[in-house]
Amino acid sequence: MAQDGFVVDNQNQVSLMKKTAVSRNWILLDSNGQGTILDLDKYAIMRRVPINARDLRILDPLLSYPSKILGREKAIVLNLEHIKAIITTDEVLIRDPLDENVIPVVEELQRRLPLAIGRGEGEDYELPGARNEDETDEETEFPFEFRALEVALEGISSFLDEQTRELETAAYPALDELTAKTSSYNLDRVRKMKSAMTRLTNRVQKVRDELEELLDDDDDMADLYLSRKSAISASPFSDIGIPKWFSDSLTICSKISRTSRASAVTTCEEDNVEELEMLLEAYFMQIESTMNKLTTLREYIDDTEDYINIQLDNHRNQLIQLELFLSSGTLCLSMYSLLAAIFGMNIPYPWKHDHGYIFKWVVILAGISCASLFLTIISYARRRGLVGS
Repeated sequence: MAQDGFVVDNQNQVSLMKKTAVSRNWILLDSNGQGTILDLDKYAIMRRVPINARDLRILDPLLSYPSKILGREKAIVLNLEHIKAIITTDEVLIRDPLDENVIPVVEELQRRLPLAIGRGEGEDYELPGARNEDETDEETEFPFEFRALEVALEGISSFLDEQTRELETAAYPALDELTAKTSSYNLDRVRKMKSAMTRLTNRVQKVRDELEELLDDDDDMADLYLSRKSAISASPFSDIGIPKWFSDSLTICSKISRTSRASAVTTCEEDNVEELEMLLEAYFMQIESTMNKLTTLREYIDDTEDYINIQLDNHRNQLIQLELFLSSGTLCLSMYSLLAAIFGMNIPYPWKHDHGYIFKWVVILAGISCASLFLTIISYARRRGLVGS
């Protein structure tokens, strides 16, 4: 039966209604873009797709595996953030198709996969010698697995770039507000945004590293050519089974002896990797651009932190200067109080009688002495650069 544009297997409809801790929902997309939602465990997937349990483990959402693109004999295992898929020569299995981040990828696959199907099934491959030179670009489209891979790379690149733009939109005004007014609320906002930026940077870095590692290894890229491997294994010593999209490379190698087309396929394998390399480089540059945005944001945050630290250091220096003034004043008042305490002792002295004028001079001289000491301390501190002039 149809559900949200997909075909749901009637046998699995009851199991789909059950809520489990880990979703086992998969959607199967064929070369015509038709989707069928299935409830499969790992053993059912291994029976359907020739991959081992170790490769399937990286698609487990409970296990924290980094982004990975693995080329196997008859499948591509794809783990790019929320996009977890298994790609073969004629179908795509995507995990958690009802996830809000996966739905746009599924819809894009349904829209774009059928576009390159301009011929009937079984007509994707033909004899290289029968290839017409006037064929259009649509007839030399990438094989099915590369079209699916391109949609997945486009989806993850757009998703990470959108996350970065949202973070930039929230971060830059918050940083400017923190620069204008340093408060606990603004500091907490920036702290949370810096944590989010660090997590997002790590995620982008993992995708970037995987693409870079794949681009640096031609053998790994060659493993992603499922259609070519399938064609060679189906017809190793004849012209039958060689795809149209591969005939361009054979034209380049026309000087090679045509006695064995299989040997020509092997010789031209390196040239054929260039098509996938250009595809990967395009999305690598997009991921690199996203990484540069995050790097710029990190530098802006670091500059803001430096500015805040300078402000705090300036305030701290002002407090130290105020403390110096207060300490100097306290010292002078303490000496004045000491002198007053000495003369205030209840001890009989002979000069206390008939010497009333002494009180006036003691008060005046003690005040002058304390003020002179205070000014001396402050002038010394200024000469030494301890306080501002």
